[in-house]
Amino acid sequence: MSGMSEEDSDDKWQDAGLAAVQAFATELRALHQSNPWPNIPLMPQAMAYLMTELWDRGFTQTQIREGFEAALVELPKYTLGDEIRP
Repeated sequence: MSGMSEEDSDDKWQDAGLAAVQAFATELRALHQSNPWPNIPLMPQAMAYLMTELWDRGFTQTQIREGFEAALVELPKYTLGDEIRP
């Protein structure tokens, strides 16, 4: 066979998206752990910046809001009630 199948292309696209999210989460965790201002939590600021960056790059307010809302619905299913990963 010569060339990539459509399925391979789709897998590469999904893998690239997951890698970007994992890298972002890894960087945020490092910043959270090294935060010199513990009274100023990183996550609210980071999520606010993320939303503005997404909007600046052409995502609509609706797309951004729906993405965050869908993620919040899925979080309890993923964590099974644990506040932090054991």
